[in-house]
Amino acid sequence: MELASLGSANVVRFRSGQAIASGHRDQKCFMDAVYAAGSLPVAANDEATKRMATRLTIFGFVTIEEVSADGSTRRLKPSEAFHSEGSLPWRVSKPTAKPTGAVTLARGESKKLPRPFVA
Repeated sequence: MELASLGSANVVRFRSGQAIASGHRDQKCFMDAVYAAGSLPVAANDEATKRMATRLTIFGFVTIEEVSADGSTRRLKPSEAFHSEGSLPWRVSKPTAKPTGAVTLARGESKKLPRPFVA
C-alpha cells in the first residue's frame, strides 16, 4: 500500500511541445522586428500589437505614427497612443537620434554635444 502512494507522489509532469506565450518575449521579438525592418505597419484592428507598441513607445524604444486614409502620417505622443481609439492603422518605427544642440556652460561658453548613438 505504501509503495503505491509513494509512486504517485513522484510523478513528474512534462510540458507539451507548445511554447507558452510570454509578454516580455513577444515585446522583444516585436522590437527586434521593428529595428531590423526600420518600420512595421500595424492594422487598425490589431489591439494586442497596438498595446505592445504603446508600452514600447512609453520607454522610448519605438515611435508610433498614425496613418490617415490619404497616406499622411501624424506622430503620436505616448499619451495619445495610450488613449487612441484605434480606428486608424499605425506605423511603428525605430526612433531617430536627434542632435542635442548647443549647451551653455557655467563659464558662458557654448559647446556642441555629440549625437547619441542609437543601435
